[in-house]
Order: sequence, then structure tokens, then C-alpha cells
Amino acid sequence: MDLLSGTYIFAVLLACVVFQSGAQEKNYTIREEMPENVLIGDLLKDLNLSLIPDKSLTTPMQFKLVYKTGDVPLIRIEEGTGEIFTTGARIDREKLCAGIIVDTRCFYEVEVAVLPDEIFRLVKIRFLIEDINDNAPLFPATVINISIPENSAINSRYALPAAIDPDTGINGVQNYQLIKGQNIFGLDIIETPEGEKMPQLIVQKELDREEKDTYVMKVKVEDGGFPQRSSTAILQVSVADTNDNHPVFKEGEIEVSIPENAPVGSSVTQLHATDADIGENARIHFYFSNLVSSMAKRLFYLNSTTGLITVKEPLDREESSNHKLLVLASDGGLMPARAMVLVNVTDVNDNVPLIDIRYIINPINGTVVLSENAPLNTKIALITVTDKDADHNGRVTCFTDHEVPFRLRPVFSNQFLLETAAYLDYESTREYAIKLLAADAGKPPLNQSSMLLIKLKDENDNAPVFTQPLISLSVPENNSPGTQLTKISATDADTGHNAEIHYLLGVDAPSEFNLDHRTGILTAVKKLDREKEEKYSFTVLAKDNGMPSLITNATVLVTVLDQNDNSPIFTHNEYNFYVPENLPRHGTVGLITVTDPDYGENSAVTLSILDANDDFTIDPQTGVIRPNISFDREKQESYTFYVKAEDGGRVSHSSTAKVTINVVDVNDNKPVFVVPPSNYSFELVPPSTNPGTVVFTVVAIDNDSGMNAELHYSIVGGNTKGLFMIDQTTGNITLKEKCILADLGLHKLIVKAKDLGQPDSLFSVINVNLFVNESMTNATLIYELVRKNIEIPVTQNVETTDTSSPSSDYVKIVVAIVAGTITVILVIFITAVVRCRQSPHLKAVQKNKQNSEWVTPNPENRQMMMLKKKKKKHTPKNLLLNFVTIEEAKADDADNDRNTVTLDLPIELEEQTMGKYNWGTTPTTFKPDSPDLAQHYKSASPQPAFQIQPETPLNSKHHIIQELPLDNTFVGCDSISKCSSSSSDPYSVSECSYPVTTFKIPVSVHTRLPMKEVLRSHTPMKETITVEIWTHPQPQRKSEGKRAVKHSFLD
Repeated sequence: MDLLSGTYIFAVLLACVVFQSGAQEKNYTIREEMPENVLIGDLLKDLNLSLIPDKSLTTPMQFKLVYKTGDVPLIRIEEGTGEIFTTGARIDREKLCAGIIVDTRCFYEVEVAVLPDEIFRLVKIRFLIEDINDNAPLFPATVINISIPENSAINSRYALPAAIDPDTGINGVQNYQLIKGQNIFGLDIIETPEGEKMPQLIVQKELDREEKDTYVMKVKVEDGGFPQRSSTAILQVSVADTNDNHPVFKEGEIEVSIPENAPVGSSVTQLHATDADIGENARIHFYFSNLVSSMAKRLFYLNSTTGLITVKEPLDREESSNHKLLVLASDGGLMPARAMVLVNVTDVNDNVPLIDIRYIINPINGTVVLSENAPLNTKIALITVTDKDADHNGRVTCFTDHEVPFRLRPVFSNQFLLETAAYLDYESTREYAIKLLAADAGKPPLNQSSMLLIKLKDENDNAPVFTQPLISLSVPENNSPGTQLTKISATDADTGHNAEIHYLLGVDAPSEFNLDHRTGILTAVKKLDREKEEKYSFTVLAKDNGMPSLITNATVLVTVLDQNDNSPIFTHNEYNFYVPENLPRHGTVGLITVTDPDYGENSAVTLSILDANDDFTIDPQTGVIRPNISFDREKQESYTFYVKAEDGGRVSHSSTAKVTINVVDVNDNKPVFVVPPSNYSFELVPPSTNPGTVVFTVVAIDNDSGMNAELHYSIVGGNTKGLFMIDQTTGNITLKEKCILADLGLHKLIVKAKDLGQPDSLFSVINVNLFVNESMTNATLIYELVRKNIEIPVTQNVETTDTSSPSSDYVKIVVAIVAGTITVILVIFITAVVRCRQSPHLKAVQKNKQNSEWVTPNPENRQMMMLKKKKKKHTPKNLLLNFVTIEEAKADDADNDRNTVTLDLPIELEEQTMGKYNWGTTPTTFKPDSPDLAQHYKSASPQPAFQIQPETPLNSKHHIIQELPLDNTFVGCDSISKCSSSSSDPYSVSECSYPVTTFKIPVSVHTRLPMKEVLRSHTPMKETITVEIWTHPQPQRKSEGKRAVKHSFLD
């Protein structure tokens, strides 16, 4: 088993080695004269091709017999199976190997190409032609005459002419027979050193010429073949006179060399022979044996007298390189002497090389047609070069005379494969005339040439090529449908159908364009609009008619030229900007963005303000709006004007938009306490008051609005016993725990009111004096205690246990009463004067506050609230107390910077105006579905960002500078009652809430508890001041009429 495995592995390795070499030899033995269609061998099995590693073959394995054009092959091969069969041509060994020495083996050689190229190899097959007995042996003549002296002794031997049989081996001459020897003669056969059988006639009885001088017999020659063949000749023996000495050659075997170009008559060699006889019996006659070939007898001459061998005809080594000359020397006797002369014809370079072309690709009319797509190493023909000369003279090289994409690859000695060495291109070279040169190595060398024609077959291997890979063109918009844009052209290097081109639009081509398949004319089938599409980029295809077809694409870039067919477009029809009232002159109010879908000068927009509005300016290019005035929200809350946008087209277009600028409040007023009216007022707290009872309510107002007016209360001093606490929103001071005897007396609380303004809040403090006692019998004494208590540090708590008889302080009390009376009279007088002089101004201020963006004004509904002194505590009503700042300006102050004398009066505003207004959810005067213009300006606006800095000196009123964001975002509105923005800008309303300038987190507005009346102070003061205050009711209460309420303040 191991032996079989080893044998198999060896066979596989041998097959791989053979496969890699690309050339093999295979020997077969056949008999001559075989009939047609006899199976000789199977190359597929004999070459072990089934063991070749699997490869991907383009075509099935094929065996192709390679032979010279015009030759008739003796064998044929099945191209698909590799089986070798005989043909109808006769296999005649004697003809094939004529001129070859008899004992030399006879071969017939052919080449077989194994295809396709992936497994290509060239196999040289050598057929050893075995001889069959198809020829009978023949004597040189049908009658053989010999002469035997009469004195021949018994058993004397005389040579007879040998028969010749073209067959070899056992089929050659094997036996001679003497027929009718009459018992006088016998026949014997001797074998020469060359292996030839020579017949000899034996004298068995004494002869007597006188008795009988002639004997006639038959000699039969037989070969050893099957069936056996034979022939006969008549042997006529003449009895001659006696000659008893035979000639003798000086040399029995002579070898000489002579060049093949030796001239006729040249001496080859001189033979020498002697005879002991004398006279006629010593005269020697030289002649060639009948075994000498007819060619040798033709080429050489033997002088019968002298024994000189000369050249009779021109020699040709290629025809025969050596000759055997058997020379006989006879003195007339029956036993001539024998000498063998071996003539070697030496080579001279007298033959040009021969080129034999055997086509693997069958030619058509002598021309090989080869596809230009033929792969590398495609085999075209087997080139065999031969030279009949020998050695260096016969060593031949083969090559081409110039650079061609083909090469000659050696496979066997003097055999080359012509194959492709580079990729072919029909478009560059359509045919090749390859001149093959063969030269030998002789001196001088001889050469031969042969032409081999190869025509290339065009394949569709060239895609169309556009004259422009990128086709750029421009067309004005608003074109007429069907307008011709350009003609697209492409070329194809192929020929015929392979070069016919069709034009197609790519799949990305828009429907606005059409391309003529035949002419390549590109047209616009629709009206183009640059504002919808400025550039079109798509592909066009050029497709040839080859099989398979090839396609090339090019890019078409169509630029639509602009025409002024669009007006400028504002981002909104109406713009709302919110600016702080402390914005300096020439600061940045906001930015208006205008677009024009046109291009170039047609889209160059210039902005201007209509109706010669001098309060504001707008940059014609950037759209930045700046004020020429200083804002005061208390004087005017909003400004409205129209902006015109005009493009730069030859025939210009324009459009307008409405702009509203809303002035936003700034935290420039600190809280002012209304209740208590001063640090010297006090409130009685009975000791029996239950814990949690509201004993006093602190009321402060802030002239600002929104979060700037939202207040928080806290106790920041006093309250040493921690007896009281305050609600930070309502200002209600409540009793924390039950009063004890030690708690009786005066308690001082320092209360702080702080607004929620940003970035800096403002605050005020006031003393709240609470007198814990059952009754208040002596108010003057209490006033004196309050006055003293103010002078005592806040950490001290002054207590009085006995207030029934303050006789020792009587003088102080009187002074306090007089001072209080004078103070009250002075306040009343100043109030009356100011009200008379500033009543129009006060009403204007009130009207401006009512006309804010967030509260709908209703100047017809007013209520006059009168504050009166009451003995009973009431729950705080829905009243919001504000201070009206009355200012007296200098006449020469043009910038509203003035020194003011202010009197802060408490003004009662109805809480419904602000408190019931839901700042987080209630829609304001903007549309909920309006676009976020702040986001638009932060992301899409091409205008620069602005950082607002103070640019003009601020007046004394604007003591708090608020910083605008980088872009002051406008809010566009189409009505006064609907919201249209959800901007993130601090000065725009986001879902109708009001964030203050620089808040980092949302701040809710907390309203105070409604308060319509101010608690009356329990003080001994009798004077009452009545102030008439006009307030506006909430917008929902449209049905209520005007009403005035008077409120009394205790001083």
C-alpha cells in the first residue's frame, strides 16, 4: 500500500514539474503499414494530465496537432480526448528512414499543443516505427555468374553476392538455400562483423573443367519475418583455369574524412593490394562490392587498376554524413581480397537555416486573425528552425527583426513558441507583419527570414470619450421651453458598430432637460427659475453599439443667470423690538433682515425709513436700527414707522414693513414704604392677641413695573425677643407666641422691602413700632418713647411697664405734639401745591403706564379710592400702591437731565390690573404660532452681532444700565391682541411671560394679596390727609363705571 502511495505522489510531483516546464516528450512505438483509425495512445492518461491541479479554464482542454503546412500527417489526435489514431497515410518505415544505416532505429516526430493557455504545454511525440516484414529479400541480379577454378579443393569456399532486404532485424535476410546442388556444391552462411549474412558456395567434389565447365543451380534467400518472404536467383558456375594465390590488401579497414565541399575529382584515399601470383594471375582488379549503396557508388569513383578512390559527384553531408565502401581486389580468382573504406563527410556551413511555421491558431488565407483582447502568452504558432549543417554550423537562433508585442519562447531545441508578449490594441496597430530571422553560428553565419502576418480583430474595448469631461454652460432664467443649450459630442476609438454612439441622460438628470439620442443636442424643455434652482449638475451618458456596450459619462453644469423678477422680502410684515428705557442714543435697537431671491445687483437691497422719521436711523445695508433720541418709558412706551427695501435692479422692485419699538422698563426706582408712613408711627397690640394673628401690615410700592416692582419683605433688625414674624409677600406681621407680662411695652422692628429687579435689586428699610399694651391712654408719651427708641441701638428693646402717669415727661410730650402738627401741616401744604402744578404731568404718567405692552389701557374706567381712618382691622384688599414721582426739571436741560424735587405720593392701583394677569400662560398681543425670530437672527441672519454699550451720558433717572443681548430680537405682530413670537431674547415676550434683562433662570412674578384699603393706624394723631388717586380697573371688568375712593393716611 505504501508503495502505491509513494508511486502516486511521485506521479503527481512529476506532473507538477512537467506542468510548470510547459514542454514534454512522449514516446510511442508503432508498426509500419498499420491501417487507418488504429488507437496508438491516450495523451490525457499517458501524460497524467488528470493529476494536474484544478484550474479555472476558460475553455475545455484541447489537444491540437502542430505540423508543417502541406505535410500529410501520419497520425491524428482527437482534440477533446487526446487519443492518437493512425490516418489513411501509409506508414512505410523504409521510405521514412531511407538513407539511414540499416541497424539504426527509425523515428517519426510530431508536436501536439495542449490548450487553453492556462494549462498550455507543447508535447513532442516520437513514434518508433517498428519494422514489419513487408519486403522480400532480393539478389542484385536474377542470374549470378561465378567462376571457380577447376583445381579448387574440396570444401573450397567462394563468395556469392548477398541478397538485400530493406527490412531490419528478424525481418531481414536470415537464410540462404542452394537448390539442385547436384551434391557437387554446398552452401554455407557466414556473418560479417557488421552483422551481415554472406552466402558462400562450397565445393564438395573435385571439379574437372574438361568434364563439365558449367553448372546451373538456384539460390534461395529467406527472411525471418512472419509471414516469411523469399526470392531466388539462378546461380551459374563456370569452371575456370587455376589461380591459386589471392590478392591481399595492405590495410583491411581505412577511415578517411573529406569536406563536403570537396571538388569533384578530389582524391579520397589510395588502396594498396598485392598478389603473389605472376602474370595475368597477379593483375589485380579493384571494384566495389555489391553491398555498397547506390548513393556511394554515385558519389565516389574507384579506379579499378590503381585502387584510387576519388569524388565522382559533389558531396552533401546533410544528405549522408558517412559512407561505407567495401572494396574488393580480385586477380581473376574466385576469392577476392576485401577492404572496408569508411568515408566521413565533414561539414561546411553551406546550408541556410530553415524556418518551419506550424500554426496553432489556424490562419485564414495565410494570415492569422487574432482578437485584440487576446490575453498575454496567447500561443500563435510553433516555429521550428533547422539547419542541415552540424555542430556550430547547425546551431540556429531565431528572433524577430523589430519590436513587436510578440515573442519567441524556446520550448525544445531549435523550436520556439510564438506568443503574445504584451496587450494588443487594435486602435493603435491593426496588423503586424512579423519578420522571423534564423541565423546559424557558422563563419560566416548564414541566415534565413520568413514573414508571418497577424491581423487584429477589433473588440469593443474602448468606451466613448467626451470631448469635454465637464460641460459648463449658462442660460438666462425665464427661457422659452425647447431652447437649445449646447451640443454634446463624444468619440470612440473603435470601428464599425463598436464606434456608433448614442447619447443618454443620466438618472440624476432633472426633468427640465432633454438630450437627443442621435445628435447629442441638449435642450431645456421647461422654463427655468434661478430662484428655485440656480445650478443644475447632472450626468450625460455616451453608449456605443458594441457587444457588450460600453458607457462613459460626463458632467453637465448648467448655471441659470438671474433676471430681476423678484421684489425684496422682509422676514416679517411687522417687526416688534423691545429696548430698555436706558438705551443710550445711537445705540442698537435691532436688526431687520431683508432677502431678495435674485442675484447680484438685482439682490442688492437698500433700506430706508419712510415719512422722514428723524427719531430713528437705519443702516441702508446692514439693517441696523439706531435711535436719535433718549427713551423714557414713562413718556412714550412705543414708536411705529415703516421701512422700505428697494433692490438695485435695472428696473427696481421694492417692499415695505411695519416696525414697532417697545420701551421696556428698567429697575431705576427703589421701593417706598406707604405703611407705616414714617419711622415714628406705631401700632397698638393687645397682650391678649392670639399667636398667628396679623397685628400689622407693612405696605411698600415700587414705581417700576413687572419684576422690578415685585417686592419681598423681611425683618432685618430689632425684634429682640423674636415675638413677631413677617410674611415676605404680603407684608403681614403676625404674633408668633402668646404675650406675657414681660413682653409689655414698645417693640421696634426694622423691616426691609426689596424688589426683584435685575441685575441689581433695590431696597428700603423702615422702623415698625408695635406697642404691646391693653390700651393707649397717652399717645404723646408713646411718641416720646418711639423717638427715644430710634436713638437706642437696634439690639435693645425698650419696654415700658407703666404708662398711666408720665408726668415727668410732660414737656417732651408737648414738644413732640407741636413738632408733629407742624410736620403734618407742611406735608399737606406741599402736597396740595405739587398736585396743582403737576396734575397734567401726573395724568400723563398714569396714562403711559396704562398703555404698556402687557396691559390693555381703558382710560374711561377710573375709580377714586379714598383712604379713611378706621378703628377695626380689615383683610388687605386688592390694591397695589405705587409711588408717582413728581419731578421739577430745569428749563435749560435739553437732555432731560434735571435736578428734581420729588414727592412720593401713594397711589392706589387696582390689583386686578397686574396681579390677576397670568404672566406665564396668558397670551399677550402676539400670535402663538409666529416664528421664533430670535432663533432666526441667532442662526440665519447675515447681519453682524451688536454689543450695546453706553454711548451717551446717562441722566440721573437712568441710574441702572441694562445690557442688551448680542442681537436685539424683534417680534412681528399682525394685531394688537395676539402673540406672534416665542423668542428667547430678554426683550421679547416668550409665551407672553416677561423675563427681566439678565435673568439666568425663569422668574415668576408673585403678586401681593389684593388690598383695596390700607389699615388704619392706631395712633393718637387726629389729622387726616385725603389723597385722590385715579386707578384703572382690570380689563375684564368692562361693565364697571368710574368710581373714586378716598383713602385716609394717618400721620
